[in-house]
Amino acid sequence: MTKHAVRAARVFDGERLVAGGVLVLVDEGRIADVHRGRAEAPEGWPVYEEPDGTVLPGLVDAHVHLCADAGPDALGRLAERTEPDLDAVIEASLRSQVAAGVTTVRDLGDRRGAVLRWRERETRDDLPTVVGSGAPITSVGGHCWSLGGEASGVDGIREAVRLRAEAGADLVKVMASGGVFTPGTDTTRPQFTDQELGAALTRAHDLGLPVTAHAHALSAVEQALRVGVDGIEHCTCVTATGAHVPDELADRLAASGAAVCATLGTHPAVLTPPEVVAMAARAGLSEATLRDGITTLHRAGVRLVAGSDAGLGPAKPHGILPETLIEYVACGIPATAALAAATSVGAGVCGLGRSKGRVRPGFDADLLVVNGDPTVDITVLRRPVAVYRAGRPVSR
Repeated sequence: MTKHAVRAARVFDGERLVAGGVLVLVDEGRIADVHRGRAEAPEGWPVYEEPDGTVLPGLVDAHVHLCADAGPDALGRLAERTEPDLDAVIEASLRSQVAAGVTTVRDLGDRRGAVLRWRERETRDDLPTVVGSGAPITSVGGHCWSLGGEASGVDGIREAVRLRAEAGADLVKVMASGGVFTPGTDTTRPQFTDQELGAALTRAHDLGLPVTAHAHALSAVEQALRVGVDGIEHCTCVTATGAHVPDELADRLAASGAAVCATLGTHPAVLTPPEVVAMAARAGLSEATLRDGITTLHRAGVRLVAGSDAGLGPAKPHGILPETLIEYVACGIPATAALAAATSVGAGVCGLGRSKGRVRPGFDADLLVVNGDPTVDITVLRRPVAVYRAGRPVSR
């Protein structure tokens, strides 16, 4: 079906909610027109009626791990998987994402480029668009070293960036600090020198690729900001005495324009294992500190995007992004801003701001429909009514 229309009570267009009725015309996978009020579709165009629905752009999850199956030690077990196994996990992960209304994902850590190779082989309009970094660049024995991204020294890091560009990566991810799930790494200190991180940034920009930095440590966030990275993942600002985002740092982050992806949100029905809680506590991380940090970042005007870290474990299954947005609202972020973080802002950070993330003529017809008004009750995102990918209804 190349031509059809979706009629609903309201639309969130990627920036604001407009009530009073909307008719979205879809032709050849793109949005042909958007009519407000009570408009009629052209003759012969089938119309999907959603009387109490809200049409939104398909959601963008800006931090996922498609190779990870959300089981225990999901990243650690990747070394045991064959390429066909990884392909199957990637497809299953994407199916879970699209069922939740996510039509674009940014994969920030596969094993040795598996997601990039899968993407080369597959052209699928029924699964989300994939933006990928390949294996993250990390120090020798550093956070997620088993994914195959170890590098050291300025020359080694420049070569690692070149190899990712050659493999078709859309961006470069650097593990600027240690992480909770890799024993022996330090969440309170940087993994690279300024010169090494700066070399990654310069080489990536020369090749036309942005750089985002995994940074839990306050010192690593400071370093990433000093070097001038394009984005920061987590941004929890951990020190030896706990985690806290200083107001002055938040102001500088806002002024820099760097995108911060705070990976909040867990499955409400899944109890986080005690050993994971203990690891996070040793790193100074708790739900309260994470929420406080996001509140500080939002208040300062930092450019926030929405990413779930999906795939890492049972509490982070693929398709969990609605919980991220519910957490954002719980942190005091207005629902419209939270929704923008997962649509127009997220699409822009993924390099797709001219084709995705908005309900606007000429944009891809990646659409999500929910019952009710998500700016009044953000939890309606948990219950998608319909999902369209490139104009095709893939979930109803």
